[in-house]
Amino acid sequence: MAMTILNIGILAIVAAFQAGALTISRASRTATATTVADKQMEVFRGVPYGCVYENSPPSDTTYTGDTAYDATFGITSGTSCSSAPPNASVTASGADHHVYRTDTYVAWTCPGASPTGSAASPSCPASSSGRPLKKVTVVVRDTGTNAGRTIVRESSTFDAAYG
Repeated sequence: MAMTILNIGILAIVAAFQAGALTISRASRTATATTVADKQMEVFRGVPYGCVYENSPPSDTTYTGDTAYDATFGITSGTSCSSAPPNASVTASGADHHVYRTDTYVAWTCPGASPTGSAASPSCPASSSGRPLKKVTVVVRDTGTNAGRTIVRESSTFDAAYG
């Protein structure tokens, strides 16, 4: 009887260790993916406002199937820049030696409302409290056994007045 109780206790401890190791692995991948997303966003923060756009967006279903994809108000061109922004979809290796797919979406948005018009000439409705802004969304996805699974999503808005 004592051996049975001891075995149950040991098996519970082993299961707890396995769950802990899995949680630490997920936390590590999320932290690394967040760093990858931050690096991509910093590239956009470092270019002039006119250079903030989707450069060479892919047409695969992973890219176009994301909620950040906007076929109407997506910005796929800008002014002539000394160096183009990074490609809209890149594969990068993180510090943890895993490979991540980083997709970048740039679209017009309005504070508190949806934009009207077109990507070439956006405007904000009267119900909005401002002018059109560029919204950059960086999505980092897994490329391993869970290919296409979103790990991190980060967004930031860019205003012409600051850039």
